[in-house]
Amino acid sequence: MMMMNGGGAKVLPEAFDPAAVAPEPVPAAVAEELNGNGAGGEEGKKAADGGGKRGIVLGRNVHTTCLAIEEPDANDEFTGDKDAYMAGVLARYRKTLTERTKHHLGYPYNLDFDYGALAQLQHFSINNLGDPFIESNYGVHSRQFEVGVLDWFARLWEIEKSDYWGYITNCGTEGNLHGILVGREVFPDGILYASRESHYSVFKAARMYRMECVKVATLISGEIDCADFKDKLLANKDKPAIINANIGTTVKGAVDDLDLIIKTLEESGFTHERFYIHCDGALFGLMMPFVKRAPKVSFKKPIGSVSVSGHKFVGCPMPCGVQITRMDHINALSRNVEYLASRDATIMGSRNGHAPIFLWYTLNRKGYKGFQKEVQKCLRNAHYLKDRLREAGISAMLNELSSTVVFERPSEEEFVRRWQLACEGNIAHVVVMPSVGIEKLDDFVNELIEKRSTWYRNGTVQPPCLAVDIGAENCCCALHK
Repeated sequence: MMMMNGGGAKVLPEAFDPAAVAPEPVPAAVAEELNGNGAGGEEGKKAADGGGKRGIVLGRNVHTTCLAIEEPDANDEFTGDKDAYMAGVLARYRKTLTERTKHHLGYPYNLDFDYGALAQLQHFSINNLGDPFIESNYGVHSRQFEVGVLDWFARLWEIEKSDYWGYITNCGTEGNLHGILVGREVFPDGILYASRESHYSVFKAARMYRMECVKVATLISGEIDCADFKDKLLANKDKPAIINANIGTTVKGAVDDLDLIIKTLEESGFTHERFYIHCDGALFGLMMPFVKRAPKVSFKKPIGSVSVSGHKFVGCPMPCGVQITRMDHINALSRNVEYLASRDATIMGSRNGHAPIFLWYTLNRKGYKGFQKEVQKCLRNAHYLKDRLREAGISAMLNELSSTVVFERPSEEEFVRRWQLACEGNIAHVVVMPSVGIEKLDDFVNELIEKRSTWYRNGTVQPPCLAVDIGAENCCCALHK
């Protein structure tokens, strides 16, 4: 294998792995924590021993492992050295991706997909800039696919074609940014209410739009506490309410009770003309419609918008999402753009035109029945994981109608990174997706049990108490087991 440098190409050893993690200097802010003021020092050690909350552990500094871009040599066109080098890098990177995919459990991405049939379209720069429903002068677009996908979701959430407006976003965060922006445009003096366990993008939106934001307490499940919500509404009765309702919280997978939120608003004196509800359904927004006992997300209720991610439950190789709102709300945002010969009410100008095709392809292949089967599989496997953890004496919680299993945070960060777990304080979680089968869950639990026997071998270090995080009934610490 060849590597390029100032003097030309040189042969790299066979063991070279451009994607491998190299030893690196620790960033200054993290180094200070590791010296005793954070997760890696004495305070962090006490937290890991059950004496407090674990601190934030930042990821590795990618600058130490980045792949530099080198100018091609004058004779590269003839020698092919640069092409050979890049081919080697990509081949090894593919091996790394394959390996990392085998140990992916902590983030809500469905990695089980095959879009080989769409490879023929990768030669085109497809851009859906502007309004999805009005063509622009740029002819290389996929609006016909995009509107087909939007109509599918409109049927799912029970709103007529003539009554909705929406678009395919570049990610789930953009859906939240757009939904909350619409709410602010409808109520410029409105207050944004969001539970403390809402996705961080909701609070990012409040900062970006300079909105007053009130954080609402949550129940132990992670669901919004409507008693606290009511108290905060009554303290601000003079201003309209803009609410972010979670259809599956980030860490615990809790689903806010939409009907109770609406009832609380009404009981607090807010008419339907004085509130706007955005439903953040990043993951569970597409799962809930296929669960019989689940609360319904529907535009027949007084909600303003719904967003979901396309790269999560659907399974799309690039981040994307779907945002749908009411047509009568969008006029406050939409503007004619002569340069495009179209209108635009989106957050971004240019939008990935390949994403709608990927979504259209999957929705056509699976349909409602296919998604229903996958939802049932995920819920069944999530219960299996929770039961295995509890049988092993590991604190664990699974909310009803959720596929997110919350459990004690592993003591060893290397283990956390190996399985790509998402952690917060003393808890971690596994999000059981269609690509996560029983065999992978067994491998994970068996390895965790083996590691715990080392971490807690001599009895001087105990697993943390999670009663505050997931409830005493789900905690297996020495005090509660």
